Amino acid sequence: MKKIALTLVLAGALLVAEKISQIEYVGLAHLSPSVATEISGIHVGDEMDLAKINQSVKNFYAQGYFEDVWVESKGNTLIYHFKEKVAIANLEIKGFGTGDEGKKLLESTGLKKGDLYDQRRVKQAQKALITNLESQGYYDTVVEVTTTKVSQSSISLVFDVNKGEKIRIQKMNVLGAKEVEKGELETDLVNKEADFWGWIPFLNDGVAKVDQLEYDSYRMKEKYMEKGYLDANVSKPLMKVDFGSYRADVDYQVEEGIQYRIGKINITQNLKGLDSKTLIDGLALKSGKVFNIKRMRTDMETLKEKIGNRGYAYVDILPQMHKDPKTQTIDLNYVIREGVPVTVNDVLISGNSVTKDRVIRRYIYLAPGDKYNATDLKDSKNALGRTGFFEKVDIETQRVSEDKINLLVKVKEAPTGTISAGGGYGSYEGLMVNASISDKNLFGSGISSTLGFELSKISTNYNLSFTNPRVWDSLYSLGFSVYKRDYEYIDFTQNQLGANLSLGRQFFRHIYASVGVGYVDNKSEINSDSNTTTYWQDIFYNDKYQKFSGFTSVKFDNTDDYYQPREGFIASATLELSSLDGELDPGTIADGYEEFANFTKFSGKFGAYYGMEDLIDYDLILRAKARTTVLLAEDNAYIPIAERLFMGGIGSIRGYEAYSLSPQIIEEGDIKRIAEEGEVGKRIGGTKSASVSLEASIPLSEAAKMRLAFFVDYGMIGTDPILTKDGDLDFDDITRASTGVVLEWQSGFGPINLVFAKALDPQDGDRTSAFEFSMGTKF
Repeated sequence: MKKIALTLVLAGALLVAEKISQIEYVGLAHLSPSVATEISGIHVGDEMDLAKINQSVKNFYAQGYFEDVWVESKGNTLIYHFKEKVAIANLEIKGFGTGDEGKKLLESTGLKKGDLYDQRRVKQAQKALITNLESQGYYDTVVEVTTTKVSQSSISLVFDVNKGEKIRIQKMNVLGAKEVEKGELETDLVNKEADFWGWIPFLNDGVAKVDQLEYDSYRMKEKYMEKGYLDANVSKPLMKVDFGSYRADVDYQVEEGIQYRIGKINITQNLKGLDSKTLIDGLALKSGKVFNIKRMRTDMETLKEKIGNRGYAYVDILPQMHKDPKTQTIDLNYVIREGVPVTVNDVLISGNSVTKDRVIRRYIYLAPGDKYNATDLKDSKNALGRTGFFEKVDIETQRVSEDKINLLVKVKEAPTGTISAGGGYGSYEGLMVNASISDKNLFGSGISSTLGFELSKISTNYNLSFTNPRVWDSLYSLGFSVYKRDYEYIDFTQNQLGANLSLGRQFFRHIYASVGVGYVDNKSEINSDSNTTTYWQDIFYNDKYQKFSGFTSVKFDNTDDYYQPREGFIASATLELSSLDGELDPGTIADGYEEFANFTKFSGKFGAYYGMEDLIDYDLILRAKARTTVLLAEDNAYIPIAERLFMGGIGSIRGYEAYSLSPQIIEEGDIKRIAEEGEVGKRIGGTKSASVSLEASIPLSEAAKMRLAFFVDYGMIGTDPILTKDGDLDFDDITRASTGVVLEWQSGFGPINLVFAKALDPQDGDRTSAFEFSMGTKF
């Protein structure tokens, strides 16, 4: 600055009444001359004004790019000289943090490679690192900063972290708490007394988060307000630390006060055609109930959405509370300031490098000219998430005038083109591998296509399918598939060729229905060299027939994401009517069957998803899934083995080999009987099955998009009586259960599931499978 002042003083006499004919910038690298001119505010043709030039230097300093700036004049030429700050060529943290942890720690500094070195920002980053480590429970952390010159214009910046010790809370005292138990008060606190088994993952280990201590008193006050104690007073926590053992006691002083119940509830609003009583009836808080601050906030959001559905995008809900300590009641009055109703001016889409704009607009329920609707906005975001096209979806409102807004649809595309692979290992069938090339969003058109195959030592399958979910951007869908299955076992060969064609339509917002037709040509025959009974006859059938079927299905889906839903339900039901044409094998006729069955097949699925992050501040996802299938046929009509039901593997009961669970029969000469527990017979398939899965999914690595899910599966399979020449065989239902974990990875190749399962109480002869994996399917 001394240099600047000296230059300007010496030049002062020359600047009077002279006009600038030229401006030069020396040493400028990060700014273009045109941008520099705009920053300085001085242009060619301006008079040389000492005050303006001095201000221009301050303007340059304010950009944060320069260590020094000075000015000189040569005639009518004004010359700016710059000494720019060096750039950070390398940024590193030593002593703590690797992988995701190290990456997040670096992000917390606010610095990145390529930034200009600024001592103030480095000190802020140093403080941010200490704060971050305190939030993880490390007390007395020291962070030292070292810089190393890399070149004339760059340096290497290293933060050396000497993390402190972790303080563990061994005792928490809430003095004065009488009406609310300490366990309830601790629920939402960050700093809690250590659990007895706190060393077990996911239980509380009692590590103190020092930076959160001052906020815990507010969290405890919040818990009291959820219980109706509006006058409760909670002191700031006092933490007494033994620095020899790094154990601590935390004390709170509490004055609970009285518990309030809801008195009158009123809504003050000026909207025509809107009944306040109807709004009050839809609220969670009711007169006579204990006041709950959390439910009051929920009611405010409910009111905001209902008013927002009438076009008011910027409505404010102001709660007025009147306490009466004598009656121990509180009257609530919600004042609605609706503002001005707005319409959508335009829908602006960004982030879609592959998906076409028109495909995205299909799922947005608001268009230019429409009145704003809060529910439509929420449903639009969820509908885009259900497509599976996007990793992230956000829709914001941008006010362009008093009564018009733009919708800013921001998406981050997910990899929809998938090279899918899967398989498993079983004690009997060995390694099984399947793979497919598919794209849910072919060329960004929204069309789904799949070309796949499956190989194992007992089978080879091929399939090809296309589905257009919105034909010509209408509500109709069209799909077809063709497949070829070739099973080559030791004692027999089975060949299937099939195709399906379906037409669907979306009804309302979350309901989809479809109808279709299918054809299957099934050919099975005993191999010519088969003359003994072996294991492979466990899955033997000798049926030759053609199946013509018609089916209809209906589906409800209001989930918020395709692969990893955190809210909503999925429910579907399918009805299939099948007609079979072919000649029965003589052995089947001998057992009493007269013809192939024309049968009806009903199947249903249900899934419920609930994310717990809003409740417990942790990204836990709970899932419940159920499936059932029933086959119905006329008496004395034969349902081929290929059409019957089997269980086991991913999609039913994990921990057992795919399709290995089934009623079985034993053949002893010409006599057939039901296989008893522990016996290995011929699987004949079932006519009814059901399974239930309960799952809890937790995050493992946010950066790698990996989660871990714990599951319990339970299922049953049974069959109608089987005809034999010796009489009908009545089977008991088979029930099995399993448990395990699934590593869920949203990889660049699509979702991958690694299943580690254990069969619970398997019976002798059951084919268990400890590991399976799949790729390209939902979690």
